[in-house]
Amino acid sequence: MSIIRVISPVDGSVYAERAALPLEAAQEVVARGRAAQAAWAALPLAARIDTVMAGIAALEAMAPDIVPELAWQMGRPVRYGGEFGGVRERAAYMAQIAPTALADEVVEDSDRFTRLLAREAQGVVFVIAPWNYPYLTAVNTVVPALIAGNAVVLKHASQTLLAGERLAAAFEQAGLPEGVFQNITLDHATTEALIAGRSFDFVNFTGSVGGGRAIERAAAGTFTATGLELGGKDPGYVRADADLDAAVEGLMDGAMFNSGQCCCGIERIYVHESLFDAFVEKAVAWVRGQRLGNPLEQETTMGPMAHARFAAIVRDQIAEAVEMGARALIDVAEFPADDGGAYLAPQILVDVNHEMRVMREESFGPVVGIMPVADDAQAIALMNDCAYGLTASIWTRDAGAARRIGAQLQTGTVFMNRCDYLDPALCWTGCKDTGRGAALSSLGYLALTRAKSYHLKKA
Repeated sequence: MSIIRVISPVDGSVYAERAALPLEAAQEVVARGRAAQAAWAALPLAARIDTVMAGIAALEAMAPDIVPELAWQMGRPVRYGGEFGGVRERAAYMAQIAPTALADEVVEDSDRFTRLLAREAQGVVFVIAPWNYPYLTAVNTVVPALIAGNAVVLKHASQTLLAGERLAAAFEQAGLPEGVFQNITLDHATTEALIAGRSFDFVNFTGSVGGGRAIERAAAGTFTATGLELGGKDPGYVRADADLDAAVEGLMDGAMFNSGQCCCGIERIYVHESLFDAFVEKAVAWVRGQRLGNPLEQETTMGPMAHARFAAIVRDQIAEAVEMGARALIDVAEFPADDGGAYLAPQILVDVNHEMRVMREESFGPVVGIMPVADDAQAIALMNDCAYGLTASIWTRDAGAARRIGAQLQTGTVFMNRCDYLDPALCWTGCKDTGRGAALSSLGYLALTRAKSYHLKKA
């Protein structure tokens, strides 16, 4: 029997462990979901919405326990209070738009014909959630999937096993019918076997590019629909007319919050040459104001990375960049909590270029490279010189310029004067190696339902 262990980044201890379900038992879970789905979908939409939102309320009531639990599992400081503001915002918005997003589209209703397009639940939706925002990323799909009438099977990342259990407990308290939402612990082989066995009607995965490829290989030939949000290397561009202080505050927070472990975190910054020196000086001061330490202490602003092996990747990228000529502006000694393991000091690199992995490959840690640029054209070329395309951030006082630049960027979302944010009213999507799919907004409901056409000829 395979055992999945949560190794806490706080102190390296085993914080939790669970037995992974064998394939036969996992297939029984899916069968229970499929048996429960039709009755759930037959309930009035308002009843489904009320039950799901009651589940979100039950989850919020667990916050005093969940917040330190998150710190132990993946290192986010308790001072930030978990993810409940975003969970509430996203769930409430998707509930609000459901009646319109799921409504029939009537093409004709005359004495001769009724013609319409309807949306039906996919059936059983499989959600594979990541550890960096274990509740926010899960609700992106879980909430609209349930509201649309699907049954959901959730497999959470091994680093945040307890998040899935909390969600299951919350929905059970809310009175969700048995089998409609189930949380399971699986290893990779069983996960792939379930997908290859055509167990699900839709699979949503948030994680690495390698993980996305494994999902696609497993689903090959099954015609199972997938939604994949994979890697990112999101850029920020500071134009000559930007509010410098706002740009520093926004971009550095976007680069360092959650120890840089954000899907749409800022990993590279391009600054107009007229502002470059001032931006870098202020950025260094901002980083020096951070406190790296035990995430269970209120004074800590940066906790450890979720696992020592993730921190090792970032250290390797930094060391390689410095060997190639980059300058590291932060002395690691300024952050004595850096232990060479999961606790990693934040870093700013200058004299960087796109020959360096730190400017091209995903870091997913507290490091950012900053380059000067001469104009918009150079910034656009550098921002696009990457295998990923999730978000891009433009800092300017000229909204027209932001729109023109955004139209030339290969990305899923364009921000002006903000970053590292997910607006539930807008589609969360990406291009290139960031993956394919559509989450949140009305388009998120399209992914979680299938179209059915009715052409009814009357007498």
